[in-house]
Amino acid sequence: MDMTQESCRGFVAAVASRAPAPGGGGGAALVGAIGTALGHMAGALTVGKPRYAQVQESLTAVMGQCDELQALLLDQVEADGRGFAPLLRAYAIDRADPGRQAAIEKASMDACAVPLRIMELCGQALECMAVFAAQCSRHTISDVGCGVVLCKSALQAASLNVFINTASIKNRAAAGELNQRANRLLETYCPLADRLYADVVKQLTAG
Repeated sequence: MDMTQESCRGFVAAVASRAPAPGGGGGAALVGAIGTALGHMAGALTVGKPRYAQVQESLTAVMGQCDELQALLLDQVEADGRGFAPLLRAYAIDRADPGRQAAIEKASMDACAVPLRIMELCGQALECMAVFAAQCSRHTISDVGCGVVLCKSALQAASLNVFINTASIKNRAAAGELNQRANRLLETYCPLADRLYADVVKQLTAG
C-alpha cells in the first residue's frame, strides 16, 4: 500500500503503529517533500509580480525542479519500506542456517540505498532553497526558512537510517564507503542549510 495516498492522520497513525514501515526513512522522505513544497510555494507567490519580473524565469525553472524533487521524495516513502522488507526477512531466518549472516549482510547493504537517495534529493532541494531565499518575495522568506529546516532535518534523519544499517555490516570496508557517502552529503548540505537559516533569521529580526 502506498502510504502517501493516506490522509495525514492515517500516515501518522501508521508511523506510530507496530508496523515496520513507514518508519524513519519514509518519514524523512515525506518531511523532505513538504520542505521542498514550501520553497515551491514561495516561488509560486513571487512569480507574476512585476517587482520580481527579472527573476521570474529563474524561479520558474527552479520550481520545475522542485516539482520533480517532491515527486521523487514521495516515491521514496514506499521504496524505503520495500528496501527494508528483505532485511526483516533475513533476520527471521533460523539462526542455525549457515546462510543467515550472508543474507543479513546483503540486505543491510541494500537497505542503505533508499536513505542515501533521500539524502541526495534533500541536498538538491536545499540548493533550490538557496535560489528561493535569494530571489523570492521578502513576504515569503519565513516559508523558505521553514523549508530549509525541514529539508535539513530530512537529510539528517535519512543519514541515521544509513548508519543503523552500516553498523551491522561485517564488511567494514563496504560499510565505510556507505558511511563516507552519507557523511559527504551531510558535510556539503548541513552548512548550506545553516547559512540559509541564519540569513532568514537575520532578515526576520533586523530592525
